[in-house]
Amino acid sequence: MATSMRGLTQFIADIRGARVRELEEKRINKEMANIRKKFKDGNLDGYQKKKYVAKIIFTYILGYKVDVGHMEAVNLISSSKYSEKQIGYLAVTLLMHENSDFLRLVVNSIRKDLDSNSEIDNCLALHAIANVGGSEMAEALVEDVHRLLISPTSQSFVKKKSALTLLRLYRKHPEVIPAAEWALRIISIMDDQDLGVVVCVTSLVMALAQDHLDAYAVCYTKAVDRLHRLVIEHEYAATYAYYKVPSPWLQVKLLRLLQYYPPSEDPTLRSVLHQVLQTIMNNCAEPTRNVQHNNAQHAILFEAIGLAIHLDTNSPLVGTAAVLLARFISSKETNVRYLGLDTMAHLAARTDSLEPIKRHQHTIILSLRDKDISVRRRALDLLYSMCDVDNSELIVGELLRYLRVADYALREEMVLKIAILTEKYANSYKWYVDTILQLISAAGDHVGDEVWYRVVQIVINTEDLQEYAAKVVFEHLKAPSTHESLVKVGGYILGEYGHLIANESGYSPMEQFHLLHSKSQFCVASTRSLLLSTYIKWVNVFPEIKPQLLNIFERYRHVLDAELQQRACEFYALASRPDDDEMLQNVCEEMPPFPPRVSALLGRLNRKHGDTEDKRTWVHGGKEANLDREAVKRKTLAVDTDNNGFAEGQDSSEILGSLAGLEISSSPSQYSGIPILDSIGAPLVDKAPRPVMGPNIDRWFDKLTYSAEGVLYEDVQIQVGVKSRYQGHIGQLAIYLGNKVSAPLTSFTTTIHVSDPEALSVTFAKIPPSTIAPRTQTQQLLHIECKKLFTTTPILTISFLAGAHQTVSIRLPIVITKFFEHVKLGATDFFERWKLIGGPPREAQNVFPIDLTSTSQLDLTKHRQVVSGHRFNVLDDIDPNPNNLVAAGVLHTSVEGKVGCLLRLEPNREAKLCRLTLRSTSEDVASEVLKLLQKLLIATPT
Repeated sequence: MATSMRGLTQFIADIRGARVRELEEKRINKEMANIRKKFKDGNLDGYQKKKYVAKIIFTYILGYKVDVGHMEAVNLISSSKYSEKQIGYLAVTLLMHENSDFLRLVVNSIRKDLDSNSEIDNCLALHAIANVGGSEMAEALVEDVHRLLISPTSQSFVKKKSALTLLRLYRKHPEVIPAAEWALRIISIMDDQDLGVVVCVTSLVMALAQDHLDAYAVCYTKAVDRLHRLVIEHEYAATYAYYKVPSPWLQVKLLRLLQYYPPSEDPTLRSVLHQVLQTIMNNCAEPTRNVQHNNAQHAILFEAIGLAIHLDTNSPLVGTAAVLLARFISSKETNVRYLGLDTMAHLAARTDSLEPIKRHQHTIILSLRDKDISVRRRALDLLYSMCDVDNSELIVGELLRYLRVADYALREEMVLKIAILTEKYANSYKWYVDTILQLISAAGDHVGDEVWYRVVQIVINTEDLQEYAAKVVFEHLKAPSTHESLVKVGGYILGEYGHLIANESGYSPMEQFHLLHSKSQFCVASTRSLLLSTYIKWVNVFPEIKPQLLNIFERYRHVLDAELQQRACEFYALASRPDDDEMLQNVCEEMPPFPPRVSALLGRLNRKHGDTEDKRTWVHGGKEANLDREAVKRKTLAVDTDNNGFAEGQDSSEILGSLAGLEISSSPSQYSGIPILDSIGAPLVDKAPRPVMGPNIDRWFDKLTYSAEGVLYEDVQIQVGVKSRYQGHIGQLAIYLGNKVSAPLTSFTTTIHVSDPEALSVTFAKIPPSTIAPRTQTQQLLHIECKKLFTTTPILTISFLAGAHQTVSIRLPIVITKFFEHVKLGATDFFERWKLIGGPPREAQNVFPIDLTSTSQLDLTKHRQVVSGHRFNVLDDIDPNPNNLVAAGVLHTSVEGKVGCLLRLEPNREAKLCRLTLRSTSEDVASEVLKLLQKLLIATPT
């Protein structure tokens, strides 16, 4: 640029040569005036526009306001020359914001560059969309960006930039991206050969999957498969080995992605994951001298430990992880200590037993005094998560001692956590009150209104605590320096229960009044309002100090604050009424107990933590807080209006006003919770895919229900065949997938949908391959277990890339009769059991028409083939009528045991009808088998 644009070079040299700012501004103003003149005259070629726009960009970078050149930058984008187009895009991204009117003029030019066959033009357009793109631009161009991402002709670096551009647009404007609709196509790119593309697409999938877990569920298998190929099979290019660690960034992202989903029930996936995690932990057992290698290994290890905790806290892997974490929290490296404490907090928040963590309690407490504030914060989180009934007093005491010297950035969070732990694990209410009052005295301004209000609520609801609380708060108020929150607690509790201690030495009504009123002069108006409410209650219970209290009301009648003046006037009028004690007693009646509510402290803490773009998969606070992460989010929404009935948006003055109003209320405020639908934390809704239908497909499926092998599906690209064998309640089904075209089928994905997993289990024996070579066949083995009666067949969904993305869903010929076993019975035994089972409801029967051949003979061979194919034992010489077909079988299930079933098929040639009767010890089995057989027998020519 410097050699091709001498005017720009000279302009930069002049600016750098200016000795003072005035000379610099003079040179810039002169140049801007010249540029305005040139633009106004027009007739500039591309080179001149490029030169002047470059000078404008340089001026903008120096920090000067620029109001010229926008239109010229827009025109440069349409140039066919790269250098001019580059300057145009640079100017657009720097000089224009996302709501600029000029952006509407460049949308078509950007779309043209996205459609271009030039990868450079594609990348310039993608940069502009990612850096500037507002909602209008995103809505107009998101389809084009997606097309570039999924196009088989796009270069790898274009795919990477497209994925990151979509990620940027989704974070800014998630509503413009049909995430669920694009799910399968985006996930398929996770099988790309270029690991750089996989890293970028995985970042995109992580963002989309957090909000659309069900739609992106297939990524779980893809992530496990890619981890296995990286860690176990070492399938990666040498350029992606970072200090001998295979693509650590991708490993970390995949391990985090797996934590967004509940642990898989598929034994194959669980086995592969266990192998991967075990290998990662073994690789990191001993650190090396190479710092970069250790950093990469530690990044993977900590995420792997997080996944192991997520999968099963009782697994041997977590035991190994606990030993490693104990070593890391004592490391000399700050980053390692930080990650060790954070991961141990994850373990403490999810595990059933805290004993392995408690062994290192002393080290964790010492971490509160670490030189790095981030480490101190993680130590605080860990102590909060590992606290239980046994160690609560020790941990709370340590936190209280540390609170006095803690960083101001930590104090508010520490106060909330100390208050929550004290309430949660208090072994006595007296300890709770003592600790919270110490907390208020020590923390001062960092104590929120939720803390002192919670104390008041518990004291009011606990009758045995009221006298003790009044004494303790009175003693705390004697301190020379008392924080305003303590004055509020004192005013409320002494106003309600000061009479319980008034007869004891040192706690007389006058002493209570003098002590509390001496603190009021340092308080704000809202606190003084609360104290006035305390005084009116004392008028009712302490008539001996009524003159002093009336004097206070009289003085406050003339203050400027409207709230104080109104209260004082009303209270003065109420207290001055002659011979009307009944009204005063009714108004100042003691507060009734509050209805039980969830503590508002948890809501405050959860709002303080919040969520980042990469949402945390667990929350601090012990196992019960993590039983359902989404349930915790529901509680956070509900707690905004819980306990006090205060909304999240209310400030402290509103809270104070509400509380002051409650003091003279004759009944507790009624809490009306907001109904929260219990769907957020519910299991993923596994919607069944719609299988393909057609005459041939239906005929193939029907035949395979009573035969062991054959073709299940076929089109111009792929052929699917099956071969099966069953023994008792266990079965195996081999699926043969043949590629019929001369190009490979890439990103090959197979998933099984079972509508009732509690009745039928169908799992892959190993992770399916992601590619099928041209004109070759691959086999996938399914393990099947029948637990109890099922009525819906599983659905196999196949998706792959063959030019375009293809998805096919096929019914698998796994029906209940596959789990039948032959039974040999004689004529006497058969009819005895037939009569013993009896008629309905254990009998299912249907009469259907039959067709006769031209020779008027019944084709009993076909009937026999269908019945025996459904694993019934056809019993010969049982029925007196030779045309009748009699059979018996036993259904095997792992949960409900064995179920016997008897069958009679009675064709009537003269009436052209056939009667099928089934009797079983289970009426559901009889009706289900009847449905299967009658469909085939009707369709079978006779």
